[in-house]
Amino acid sequence: GSCFTLLGTTAFFLSSCIALCTQVLYATLRFTSEDVSGQNQVKASVQRKIRQSIADEYPGLELVLDDLLPKKSPLIVAKCQNHLNLVVVNNVPLFFNIRDGPYMPTLRLLHQYPTIMKKLQVDRGAIKFVLAGANIMCPGLTSPGGVLDDEVGADTPVAIMAEGKQHALAIGFTKMSAKDIKGEKGNFELGKRNLGKAETVGSLEQHAQDYCTHLEKRAINKGIGVDNMHYLNDGLWKMERLD
Repeated sequence: GSCFTLLGTTAFFLSSCIALCTQVLYATLRFTSEDVSGQNQVKASVQRKIRQSIADEYPGLELVLDDLLPKKSPLIVAKCQNHLNLVVVNNVPLFFNIRDGPYMPTLRLLHQYPTIMKKLQVDRGAIKFVLAGANIMCPGLTSPGGVLDDEVGADTPVAIMAEGKQHALAIGFTKMSAKDIKGEKGNFELGKRNLGKAETVGSLEQHAQDYCTHLEKRAINKGIGVDNMHYLNDGLWKMERLD
């Protein structure tokens, strides 16, 4: 009983957080150039730190990083509403982040260098929702047509691909690992069987704990798997230049 009560309370808390985060996210995605509150040329030390963060996150950019972020060119950070920061070089937004989070490439940059990010793929049915700014639900990634990379962990920037489409349609930020997005339905059923076979109090406690864990993982598979950070035709896509 306590297991289900705890899971129910946790689910309610998570759904409340998701609703709040979604409101903030939508406000971020629909910004225009009028929402840019300031542009600042950063100091050399800050520029080096930003370059290093991007190099660490996207090693595939190593050979072109000097062209994208020339050491002698001014690097501008544009601050926008809802804690959105844009990394701008020669008036072109190249990367963005939220607060102090990891830097993510714009879709225009990703389309130029499509292999720099880990990829997740949604099924055809999810495309219209992603392009409307909705977060990516687990079923859209686990149903036929969806593709998951088991090496993708939680809190990871990813390219959102779509069934039958060549180019990424969104940039996402995982809320959970790919393995948790899939859930552990097989292990859940095994745990349920073991619970009925427990012979000692100790083994019963262990099986009960495993059962609760698998229940939680099964529930995870029904939630939001990836936050939709930036998608085709949103405000950032339309802002090709920031003058």
